Parts: sequence; structure tokens; C-alpha cells
Amino acid sequence: MYKCISWNVNGLRAVMDKGFMDFFKEADADFFCLQETKLQAGQIEMDLPGYKQYWNYAEKKGYSGTAIFTKHEPLSVTYGIGVEEHDHEGRVITLEYGNFFFITCYTPNSQDELKRLDYRMTWEDAFLNYINGLRQKKPVIFCGDLNVAHREIDLKNPKTNRHNAGFTDEERSKMTDLLNAGYVDTFRLLYPDMKDIYSWWSYRFHAREKNSGWRIDYFIVSEDIKDKVEDAKILTDVFGSDHCPVELDINL
Repeated sequence: MYKCISWNVNGLRAVMDKGFMDFFKEADADFFCLQETKLQAGQIEMDLPGYKQYWNYAEKKGYSGTAIFTKHEPLSVTYGIGVEEHDHEGRVITLEYGNFFFITCYTPNSQDELKRLDYRMTWEDAFLNYINGLRQKKPVIFCGDLNVAHREIDLKNPKTNRHNAGFTDEERSKMTDLLNAGYVDTFRLLYPDMKDIYSWWSYRFHAREKNSGWRIDYFIVSEDIKDKVEDAKILTDVFGSDHCPVELDINL
């Protein structure tokens, strides 16, 4: 069985001072994915015995960025999705194995006043096209901060957030399209009706203390391996970022 962790750390250097390595060692994951590392090559040295490290940095300093640390050496590694428009922000890493692809993704935020919503829509189509291409070869697992709460159950205040970034009709419909294209939200597969469990809380208004959050971090698998999913967890007791880690346990 593979234990997989995904965590938007909102700045890796910041979270290193908040117990990151303790959690990393305790988790002992096969795959440990980061989003929003917010650094460039050479700005941090990670001593992770037994792990291969793969990093994708944004061209813009202190912004975005992803990483995967894994105990399993891949057959190949791809950075980005092969579309010039979308590959400047360090958002995607793909590892290829004999019987699956493993991907981490940090989906662009639509931002205040939805000023990046149009870009987000083109990203969504390009990313789905990318993973569909992979899935023609072998099953796909992907994870990360997808910056959308899919259904009303996935955030505390759906009514007041209806037109806010991460809960617009447009973003939610893109998530529906993705799932309808043959992918499964592993948490909802196992816990279809579980309420009040979130992976991100605003730093404002004591949101985490009140558990006024959003579930925007996911592990998604292609339908052909959904029966291999053993568990999907949201690790709400792990602190250090405005997100908490999410976990997938899968038998492949």
C-alpha cells in the first residue's frame, strides 16, 4: 500500500520553523507533495534520507511552486503540462511509474474580484486535457490545492461565498466536468455526507478556531483504480499553514 500526503505549506521556509520535519518524519509517506513552496532553487536544503526530491519553481520569486518527495524512483519526471501559457508558475509535477502516473498540482487562484477567473478557465481545460492524455496510457492519481470547494457541503458558508474565488459557479462546474470525465474525489468516495471537515481556513476572523473553513485540497484518482482506495483523510490536527495536509492510502 502507498501512503500519500499532500500539503499546501504556504511558504516552505516558514513552515520549517513550525514543526514541518517532525510531521514529515512521523508521516513516513511513500509520496509527500507540497504546493506553494514559495522559493527558488538553492534557497533551501532538505535532508530527506531515503527520498528522491523533485521541485518545480515559479519564475516569479516567492510565488507558487511545487515539490514531490518520494521513496519510489519514477521511470520519468515531467514538469508542467506542456503548454507554454501555463508552465511559468511551477504548478505541476508528474511522476511516471510502471502502472500509474502520480501528479501534484497547484491550481491557479481566481483572486480577488475574480480577476484571474478567465485564466483559470483556460487552465482547467488544459489540465484536464493533460491528465486525459496520460490516462489513455495508465491510471492517474493527482493531488493538491485545487482552489475550489466543489459542493455546498465543502465549505462552512456557501451562501455568502457564492460569487467568491474558489466557489464560483464557473469553478465548480469545471470540477464537475473533471469528475464526470472519469475521475473520483477520494474523500467523497468514502465519506459522501461528512460535514464540517475542511482543509483550508482564512487567517482572518479566527476562522480555524471556529472551523469556518473550505475543503479545497484533494486526492483524485481515475475511475479505473477507485476500488484500490483504502482511505482518504484530512489531517486537521496538523498546523503550520493555513491549509492542513490531506492523505490517500491506496493499494496499487
